Amino acid sequence: METLGSREVYANQWMVVREDAIGRADGTTGIYGVVDKPDFALVIPMDGERLRLVEQFRYPLGMRRWEFPQGTAPERADEDPLVLAERELREETGLRAGKLVQLGMLDVAPGMSSQRGRVFLATELREGFHEREHEEQDMRSAWFPRAEFEAMIARGDITDAQSIAAYTLLLLHEHAQP
Repeated sequence: METLGSREVYANQWMVVREDAIGRADGTTGIYGVVDKPDFALVIPMDGERLRLVEQFRYPLGMRRWEFPQGTAPERADEDPLVLAERELREETGLRAGKLVQLGMLDVAPGMSSQRGRVFLATELREGFHEREHEEQDMRSAWFPRAEFEAMIARGDITDAQSIAAYTLLLLHEHAQP
């Protein structure tokens, strides 16, 4: 596909929605709607067999959801992924990691969004005070045994695709360890 033109349809501090005119290999043309969001960091805080999750109200779904801490830099800024991971962990849980290891990359919705995310495993954790953004005022944070986390996925209590995919990256990372 070739991009023939692009126009911004909507923008705010978190995203830009654009419409691209495209040319296909067969010579036909069309349009493609794209949501541009900055890359995010998702952090799996792990202490032994416990995982730290956050719960917050997800407006588009109209419900509260448990997930791993994750987010983007303010004002759609590009930020070093490791710095972003450290900040998201601190802001949402109050935790500070002595060790952060990148586990992999996730594409959120490649059929409609340019957003990608890096997944980090956080260990050697120290407790501290959270520094939540205004939109995160109602956020909760709690430790869960891994078995309970997996049961929550099976029951449909955790449905966040990024969190489930990140956990798969953690399992692959663990299986690759000697």
